[in-house]
Amino acid sequence: MNLEELKEQFSLNANKEVAVQMEAYMRNQFPYLGVTSKQRKDLSKAFIKEFKQEAKRTDTINWQVVHQLWSMKHREFQYIATDCLAATKGFLKADDFIHLQILVTSRSWWDSVDNLVKTIGFLALKNPSLEVRLLDWSKADNLWLRRAAILHQLGRKESTDTVLMTTILDQNLNDKEFFINKAIGWALRDYSKVNPTWVSNYIDSRKEKLSNLSIKEGSKYI
Repeated sequence: MNLEELKEQFSLNANKEVAVQMEAYMRNQFPYLGVTSKQRKDLSKAFIKEFKQEAKRTDTINWQVVHQLWSMKHREFQYIATDCLAATKGFLKADDFIHLQILVTSRSWWDSVDNLVKTIGFLALKNPSLEVRLLDWSKADNLWLRRAAILHQLGRKESTDTVLMTTILDQNLNDKEFFINKAIGWALRDYSKVNPTWVSNYIDSRKEKLSNLSIKEGSKYI
């Protein structure tokens, strides 16, 4: 299945009523076709399979296709781009980091960024030299780069680098941005499943700087 065939399948399965609901949920940031998550996965399965097969043959990611998907009008296609990257993350190289940065900073909203964070985290764990780039992200003017830096260690469990986490979180304290404070709370909550003592100590030592939202989210499992 090529990109044109994918677009045709999605157009045939468009649902205006569902699209209106999806757009409203996302605060009307982007237009939708109204293809549900389950439909998207079913309709794009062959496309992603071929994308993965190409990555295996070439040992590289077809970034032209990823960027084409990212530039398309309807939001479902950005989701497919993140699905493609998740399916081929093992083929990512350190040099691909710039492409991920472009995705984080374009057509940005919490959904696209959050769909990318585990792929970013996977690449960073495989390439420790990227830590300095993530530290740059954590203090960038762009809030989505900062959110991605805060969340990139989600799911690492015992492999979490608490020194790096501390530095990144500390760079974003006293922030009034909802999406940053929510991300801080989410990162703390996720790590508390593995090390509740560390998270509790972090929160206690920074109560005056952490937002109430971050404390609430981060303390959920403590």
